[in-house]
Formats: sequence, structure tokens, C-alpha cells
Amino acid sequence: MIAFNVALLAAIASPGPSLLYLIKTTLTQGRAAGIVTGAGLAFMAALWTLAALLGLGGIFSVFPWAYVVLKTLGAFYLIWIAIQTWRHARSPIEQSAPKASHERAFLAGILINLANPKSVFFAAAVIVVIFPADLTGAEKSIIFLNHLAVELVVQPALAFLLSTGVIRTRYLAAKPVIDRCTAAILGALGVRLLLSR
Repeated sequence: MIAFNVALLAAIASPGPSLLYLIKTTLTQGRAAGIVTGAGLAFMAALWTLAALLGLGGIFSVFPWAYVVLKTLGAFYLIWIAIQTWRHARSPIEQSAPKASHERAFLAGILINLANPKSVFFAAAVIVVIFPADLTGAEKSIIFLNHLAVELVVQPALAFLLSTGVIRTRYLAAKPVIDRCTAAILGALGVRLLLSR
């Protein structure tokens, strides 16, 4: 389980749509929104691991159209977020990021991690390398709950750190540049996901 948690922490910390969205949400909408968004990200990431444990990768192999549909919807969602972020890069925080309810922030976190179905293949690859093939139902439940627990600790902790005064002040000073860079990265990830086979 230690090897799995190390791989999981590396995946959480690596730049990608979920980390970028968590940073943006926390810095523009505050600590509470960031923590709730992090919880949504955590829940969906753990669900991808559960899906990998239950063989969703195999289902995508048998029904490739299901993967294509999910991948395409995810790509367009990332591109839409990128366009909105770019458009509002120079807008003041109050205009560019209206306060979302906790339900909407949680759902946004879920949608961001749902937008990248390749997560299930990453989870499946890590699981194949680390765990034996004949896992029992109880062992799969423990792996899922462990993943969820790690995510629920790390994601809100990141949001808490990002909401400190110094980091927020520095973000506001550099907001147009950071938002444009974030939009470019999210857009590129969306296009790459759309064009990938």
C-alpha cells in the first residue's frame, strides 16, 4: 500500500487539469470553495481507481465507443474551462469568479476529474504493477477507501495552503499572466485529449 500511496501522491502533485483547477478555484473563490472542490476531485479520482479495480479498462477495450464518448465530452469540457479562464484573465476577481455554492464547487471537482478518462488507465497500470491480480472484494474496498482518504487529506490541505494571504496576494498581482498560462495548458490538454487515440 505504501508504493501505491507514493504513486498517488506523485499523481496528485503533477501538473494537470485537477491541480490547476484547484489552484484557480481556491485563489479566486476562497478557502471554503477550494476545499469543497478538492473533495469533489478526491471523490472522482477514487472512483476512477475503483473503476480500474472493477475492470472498467476491460469494458473500454470491449466497447471502445464508450471511451471515445467519455473522452470527447471530457476534452470539450476542458476546452470550455480554458476559454472562460482566458476571457476573464484581466477581469477583477469579483467579475471573473462569482461565488459558487458548495454543491456546485463539489460537482465542478467531480466533472474536472471525470473529464479525463485516461485516469482509469493510469490507476489500472499502477494497480497491476503494485497489487496481485487475485484481489478479494474486501482488498479492493480497502484500496478504494485508502485512495479516497489520501485524496481527502491532500486536496483540502493544498486548498488551505493556497488560500493563505501571501500566496493569494501574489496571485492577484500576477493574475492575468497566470490565468492565460492556465487557460493555455487546460486548452492544450483538452485538444490533446480530443486528438489522442
